[in-house]
Amino acid sequence: MTKCKALTIAGSDSSGGAGIQADIKTFQELGAYGMSAITAVTAQNTLGVQGVYPLPPQAVSDQLDAIAVDMGLDSVKTGMLFSSEIIKTVSEKVKEYRMKNLVVDPVMIAKGGASLLKQEAVNALKKHLIPLAKVVTPNIPEAEALTGSSITSLHEREQAAIRIFEMGAEFIVIKGGHDESGDKVIDLLYDGINYIYLESSRIDTKHTHGTGCTFSAAIAAELAKGSSVIDAVRTAKLFIQAAIEETLFIGGGHGPTNHWAYQQRKREQDYVKK
Repeated sequence: MTKCKALTIAGSDSSGGAGIQADIKTFQELGAYGMSAITAVTAQNTLGVQGVYPLPPQAVSDQLDAIAVDMGLDSVKTGMLFSSEIIKTVSEKVKEYRMKNLVVDPVMIAKGGASLLKQEAVNALKKHLIPLAKVVTPNIPEAEALTGSSITSLHEREQAAIRIFEMGAEFIVIKGGHDESGDKVIDLLYDGINYIYLESSRIDTKHTHGTGCTFSAAIAAELAKGSSVIDAVRTAKLFIQAAIEETLFIGGGHGPTNHWAYQQRKREQDYVKK
């Protein structure tokens, strides 16, 4: 049996809906062994973020050394990195250990509106980490922050994808969940030449905490297993769609998604086929 190993470098979410908790749940559901390097501890729930407590860059560095030296990696994803110092540390370790299949989720703002990335860290992200990425997965507000441009149409989304591609990433996925102009969620995948649009039905729900983390983690898990980027993104799209549709109704605010929904659906489909 092939053992696929995926690493998440991100913050801890005490509510379990986002961050490393969501990532490791997603890795597990998709058949990848999950590991983590924690960048910050947050106190949060579905109502918002009550506190963010970053770790020293050395602590992040030591975690990455420990994992890379002994465990081996098939893919890596980053989430909340908090500061330019941590971003530079992560970038140096990615290069030092030649970490492959890097998925960068440029986490900037929590669902409740709290800032999760210092402003000066955005430039560090563009300069140091994005050029190392296999895939970058911004939502529309994050793509606007990265490019310094407004995105109100599919054409402007394509132009933003070009600009992020020019920063050095191999593939760009601009997620369309923040565009509420229609009954479809349209994600754009760009490889430097081709634009591929992936559609899904929009679900009217506030229970979407951790969707970005989960989506990027699903891509990383599939890349660890040897999938192509397009196949990994397609699976991630199905995974997050199921997770949103099968709402858990946990908490009084922006509740978490259902990380076991995708596999549960597959089991039910297999049972019907029998």
